[in-house]
Amino acid sequence: MRLHVLALNPTDSVTEGFLPAARRLGLGVTLLTDQPAAHRAAYGADTAVRIEECDVRDFRAVVSRLSAGRPPDAVFTNSDHLQVQAALAADYFGLPGKDWRAALRCKDKAETRRRLAATGADTVWSAELPADRDPADTLAGLDVPFPCVIKPREGVASEDVVRAEDPADLAARAKEIRANRPGAALVVEEFLPGELLTLETLGDGTVRHVLGGFRTTLSPPPYFIEERLTFVPAHPAPVVAQVLAQLDALGVGFGACHTEFVLHEGRARIIEVNYRAIGDQCDLLLAELLGLPLFESILRTHLGEDLPAVLPAATGRAARLDYPYARQAGTLTAAPGPADLTVDGVRLAYRPLRAVGERHPLHRTNRDLLGVVRAIGPDDDTVERAVTGFLAGRTWEITP
Repeated sequence: MRLHVLALNPTDSVTEGFLPAARRLGLGVTLLTDQPAAHRAAYGADTAVRIEECDVRDFRAVVSRLSAGRPPDAVFTNSDHLQVQAALAADYFGLPGKDWRAALRCKDKAETRRRLAATGADTVWSAELPADRDPADTLAGLDVPFPCVIKPREGVASEDVVRAEDPADLAARAKEIRANRPGAALVVEEFLPGELLTLETLGDGTVRHVLGGFRTTLSPPPYFIEERLTFVPAHPAPVVAQVLAQLDALGVGFGACHTEFVLHEGRARIIEVNYRAIGDQCDLLLAELLGLPLFESILRTHLGEDLPAVLPAATGRAARLDYPYARQAGTLTAAPGPADLTVDGVRLAYRPLRAVGERHPLHRTNRDLLGVVRAIGPDDDTVERAVTGFLAGRTWEITP
């Protein structure tokens, strides 16, 4: 059987997760991408992966490329940007996949809010700033509640997501984001207070499993850089029920899903839904922590296989991820290399995300991450000491 994977740039989820899982399942892999050189460099001499150039952002180009060869057995992507295209291609060939409408509702943050409100699942004050109009013209006619958040309608990874405190601040932020993203539609919505959490789910369209979630520590406002994610084995049942009801309203239930929400005075409200497996190496940690063939299970749903009624996951351990990140623009002149070690029973792995010698502007997003620490241990306190000690003993230097 042959699995067709849609991808943009190479990611850890693909290189360390889904491609090895495909090999373990005995699948041939054809990877469609608009960045073939980057993928060939990432996979080296791995001849098991056939790389083909394709404008993967255009579902018509994807269908055309797939039609030109042997019919696919499965179409899959873990990219935020390509869920609608993969869903449409799978549907075209009569293959299992996500409902493209649900994928669109998740990707389009204005549509997410409209759908949740229309179904009565949740109502958040929200307004769309169209791509073909000056944001100032649209904002002039709105009674915006402050503080608020402004962000790209189809953005990811906290890119150009900013909190604004008053009308002047909002106007300046809108102008700045539009300069970074000419012609991009934006969304303004009320700021939702509360603890930022995630819910990780896996479904086959009938059965849906909750794999736990994370508690997210953010950088100080006005930006939303993820500094740390701490594993939460199980959120309270009423909280999970609220989030799942909102996912049902969006039509989400097939494959992997990473949902960010805030919890405030017992009320869970979705921030955004990423209709794919969680990234930034959290998926690698989940697979190890829970002892699950996570990536294989996700691929099996796209092959049309049913999930088991019960997923036997390991429990009783603590885990977290920490992300050292750049505070200024410049060249990374010193940084630790990759490491794998065990400290007081804590299995710790560090992976660089930026090479020494690279020069970068300051994005004030997850693009500023310099590396990632993954840690799994017997309890939260022991994991805390191990990670804190590791980070204190390393240095990241950026020269302006």
